[in-house]
Amino acid sequence: MDKILLETKKELVYGYISSKEYRPLKFKEMMMTLQVPKKEKGDLREVLESLMADGKITIDVKGKFRVSEENVLTGTYIGNSRGFGFVEIEGEEQDIFIPENATKGALHNDVVQVKIVDSRGGGKRREGVIIGIVERKTDEVVGTFAKSKSFGFVVTDNKKFTKDIYIPKEFTKGAVTGHKVVVKITDYGSKDKKPEGRIVEILGHINDPGVDIMSIVKGYNLPTDFPAPVMKYVDGVEDEVDPKEYSGRVDIRDVDTVTIDGEDAKDLDDAITLSKEGNIYKLGVHIADVSNYVKEGSVLDEEALKRGTSVYLVDRVIPMLPHKLSNGICSLNAGVDRLALSCFMDIDEHGTVVDHKICETVVNVTRRMSYNSVQKILDHDEAECKEYEPLIPMFETMKELADILREKRRKRGSIDFDFPESKIILDEKGRPIEVKAYERNSATKIIEDFMLIANETVAEDYFWQEIPFVYRTHENPDPEKIQKLGIFINNFGYTIHIGQDEIHPKELQKLLKRIEGTPEEPLISRLTLRSMKQAKYTVTNDGHFGLSTKYYCHFTSPIRRYPDLQIHRIIKENLRRGMSEKRSNHYSRILPGVASQSSAMERRADEAERDVEKLKKAQYMKKFIGEQFEGVISGITTWGMYVELPNTVEGMIKVTSLRDDYYFYDEESYTMIGEHLKKTYKLGQKVKIEVMGVDSLARTIDFELVEEEPIEDGTISETLAENGLVEENEDQAAGE
Repeated sequence: MDKILLETKKELVYGYISSKEYRPLKFKEMMMTLQVPKKEKGDLREVLESLMADGKITIDVKGKFRVSEENVLTGTYIGNSRGFGFVEIEGEEQDIFIPENATKGALHNDVVQVKIVDSRGGGKRREGVIIGIVERKTDEVVGTFAKSKSFGFVVTDNKKFTKDIYIPKEFTKGAVTGHKVVVKITDYGSKDKKPEGRIVEILGHINDPGVDIMSIVKGYNLPTDFPAPVMKYVDGVEDEVDPKEYSGRVDIRDVDTVTIDGEDAKDLDDAITLSKEGNIYKLGVHIADVSNYVKEGSVLDEEALKRGTSVYLVDRVIPMLPHKLSNGICSLNAGVDRLALSCFMDIDEHGTVVDHKICETVVNVTRRMSYNSVQKILDHDEAECKEYEPLIPMFETMKELADILREKRRKRGSIDFDFPESKIILDEKGRPIEVKAYERNSATKIIEDFMLIANETVAEDYFWQEIPFVYRTHENPDPEKIQKLGIFINNFGYTIHIGQDEIHPKELQKLLKRIEGTPEEPLISRLTLRSMKQAKYTVTNDGHFGLSTKYYCHFTSPIRRYPDLQIHRIIKENLRRGMSEKRSNHYSRILPGVASQSSAMERRADEAERDVEKLKKAQYMKKFIGEQFEGVISGITTWGMYVELPNTVEGMIKVTSLRDDYYFYDEESYTMIGEHLKKTYKLGQKVKIEVMGVDSLARTIDFELVEEEPIEDGTISETLAENGLVEENEDQAAGE
């Protein structure tokens, strides 16, 4: 429905519902009363849902619509395995706590209406009760089936979905206990009644190879196979570039061009050319012209938007585009002609782009390089240098330019969180055989630097042309979180300058530089990261706080990210014909949806990738139960402390396992404190742990602290009295 028409109808319907004559009605009753034609049924539903989302009306337990009471908000319910939950309100930093007895049968991700019953203020979390469920967001879940004589039930994998699902015998589809299944929910139940469903797919037994990851794939509703119409469309795409398509393109096939990627990468969507003339570096970033093959509005385009991004799991990639494109005609493979969209930049010795040109090109990659190979060349490895001798000057110039670009970003305040990523190696049956930290080397940083400058250059160009575009934005941190960070780092003797309700990224960058190599570095780095917001795609150019730049977009990966593909289309249309008013209006209309969908699919992919990592790490640590390791405290909550090992595996020390005292979490200082001994544990502190247990289903690992001097049997008070430690510990705490 048109936005203006929707607002008009909302006004009319709200006026009716809030009138003195109105008596609460169900949807069908309201249709009859308002004499809404059958063909406009969807319009009325949209109006009512929009009024509920605005918090103006609510729906009661009998399904009747009423005017909302005061303090009613609409948001997304986030379940918790302990029974309580939270409601996230769009545009608000602080969520609302929902006690277990006030969830009204809401399930994780449902859109709900919540009434605030305690708005404590002073930074304390608000509390509310759910008064209505606007929209059920989950209709299928994945879980483990258990069979009884006359029925079955499914324990869901997602622990935020806190209720088991009852499965009538006739809908079990022959599943047996231990099967991983996909369940279609047929009845959402209520506060006191379990949801009900039917099994629609059996993934396999819980112990079968690959079933564990497939359960996560299905749980996040990640697409596996491409629909038949999409594959039929792809069959019509040529295997090699037709020379007729070179017309109107800049031909750079005779220029030395390289791709630099991981050893096992198959979708090579970016290539580099680089030369130096006097003090000017001539950098070319060449991106596969995916939009030449994925036409706007085609079934392939619709499927790509639906997916939003490629998903990189430990044992597989779920691509945004079929392999014929991503590994074939759209991959810049060495020795073959390929179409590209290129950004040529002239960069001076200070890292400033003094001139640039964006154009369509035809390229032929000279050599396919790996990060390891380039690193060896930069380290003067004899064999590697001999193999790639003609290209060595280019790689040395790359290092030179990348250093300049990085220094320029550093000077303006760009923040670099260098936490190690995980590399998990599996055997042929999907079992983890090694987990280690995957560190970036100079070669990976070179490519990052070149992609960043290309993304900035393209974003700035199209911002000033005032053409509808998709930007990658990162908002300023929440002032309250930054104030808390400032108070906390004061304990360590550090300060950050906070302006009027905001902070410059340079302040955080300087802080991270000052703490480099100190014992508190992991602690403060993590808290700084947590104080920042999540980057997203927007149609407004709101700048990128973390990179400290006014202009940023994603231009460099159209094979695996839809926003890049979308802006390639805009750029090419502008280059070829100029942007007409009609087409400008078209993009203004569709881009908000593209940005929103892309952001949502990116979050889904991130969560699925994290869950698969957690699963494989838990499986890996099973073989180390009973063994001891050193790690650092990476997180503290009221129920325990997270400890991260050098190989990136994280486990939890439950507060109940700390038996030498009664411990409580002090939120102000981010520390766990013993009530009697005053012993403290804080973020970043090194500790020794023993692996006690693993729950692969919950993807959790239990650690226990290995005490250097364990307290003998007896009560805490007896131990304190016998050893005369009360005063000593109090003095020590005061001294600290």
